[in-house]
Amino acid sequence: MKRITKTALAATTAALTAFICQSTAQAQTADSLIDKLVEKGILTNKEGQALREEADKDFTRAYQSKSGLPDWVTSLRLGGDIRLRYDGIYMDPPAGVAPTFTDRNRLRYRLRVGVTATLQDNFEVGMRLTSAENKAAAGATPAGDPISGNDTLTGNGTKKLVWIDLAYAKWNALNSPDWSMTLIGGKMENPFHVSEIVFDPDYTPEGIGFQLGYNVAEGQALKFNGGLFSIAELGGGAATGSKDSYLYGAQVRWDSVWTPKWSSSVGVGVFGLSDKQNLTTAAIANVSQGNSRTAGGVLTSSFSPIATDASVTYTLESFPYYPGAFPIKFGGEYINNPSGGTIPAASNSGGGKKRNEAYSIGMTLGKSGKKGTWDLTYKWKNLEANYWYEEVVDSDHGAWYAAAPTGGAAGYQAGTNIRGHYMRAAYSPYDSLTLACTYYLFDLIDKPAGAPFSQAGRIQIDAAFKF
Repeated sequence: MKRITKTALAATTAALTAFICQSTAQAQTADSLIDKLVEKGILTNKEGQALREEADKDFTRAYQSKSGLPDWVTSLRLGGDIRLRYDGIYMDPPAGVAPTFTDRNRLRYRLRVGVTATLQDNFEVGMRLTSAENKAAAGATPAGDPISGNDTLTGNGTKKLVWIDLAYAKWNALNSPDWSMTLIGGKMENPFHVSEIVFDPDYTPEGIGFQLGYNVAEGQALKFNGGLFSIAELGGGAATGSKDSYLYGAQVRWDSVWTPKWSSSVGVGVFGLSDKQNLTTAAIANVSQGNSRTAGGVLTSSFSPIATDASVTYTLESFPYYPGAFPIKFGGEYINNPSGGTIPAASNSGGGKKRNEAYSIGMTLGKSGKKGTWDLTYKWKNLEANYWYEEVVDSDHGAWYAAAPTGGAAGYQAGTNIRGHYMRAAYSPYDSLTLACTYYLFDLIDKPAGAPFSQAGRIQIDAAFKF
């Protein structure tokens, strides 16, 4: 077996360093080259690792020198995505009922771009900008939609608004084979692992978050997530006795890999919302409805839901027209809000009923995201009026209010108080591009008194590019 001398090793290091410094793509090629040298026995594993570390150090020094970044910044990453969407909403009233609406056909987009800096001592800071519609009341300070980055292509080519979507600092306090712990503050990605019926995927809460992980055994991971987030800060002019409103929660998850084919996940979370009297439709960006409110827009229900979910995944070694292993996932959720109030008397269902539960059940075949992969998803959802706060749940599924409910508005509205079908098909022709078609068919659970119909269909066709 041929051994490399120290002189040759130094020369190889210098050459590879110069090669790596040219670009990230070449850095990946250099790693492959080192792997080949180890594989052929020219370098030992120890020498290969030393070569990688030395080349990485030289690359970091050269990068910092050319970029002007301080030496405590170890890496800087730029990324984001652009999604182009057709969004159509349609109603089909029963025979004899005159239509009271106009079908909507919109072309929309979502743009997100951000920068993440990794610092020494396991710190990270990041920011991201996003598109979104202005949801502030007329004359108020502009405010981007908290649960959607979509904006509509309209207004004769007017320039569109850009908002701060993320602005956070993170500390990875523990990172060992058994334990991990992360503390995060600012405007952040949601630390809770939940579905869209608890938090819209675009919702980026503001406050402090905490994540703790422990690997109990091989393939068995226990996770704890927590957070305290600001919802409404009242300011110095607040009435005596009023308090700021906060959203808080704690969640435990158990993720298991039983065999190469079988895996499962179980989660239990408790959430809360304080000082509901501050969260009127005039005080908070009012983008959804469904919760019981007074004529003045004040919530009549409190919120302290317990959210449970479970899923099991079976992975086939292969499947027709799918590259690689093929996952089949079954899952369901159940949420109960013990503090949930009753619906108003002005309802076709009659007042006094306690609507404080929600559930969802469904399955997914495959998983898109990599070149040639695809997935098919179906879910049935039943989301009662007061199971959770309407302004943080999914912004896409909704139904038609032919008449305005108490404290609400007529028209197509997303939020709670709905039940129906969710269907999605997605295909990724490239790693950077995913095409998807999603269909929603939902009806109101409790209709305003005298409303003749409420079912609405919605179709979304997406082309999502990531970079």
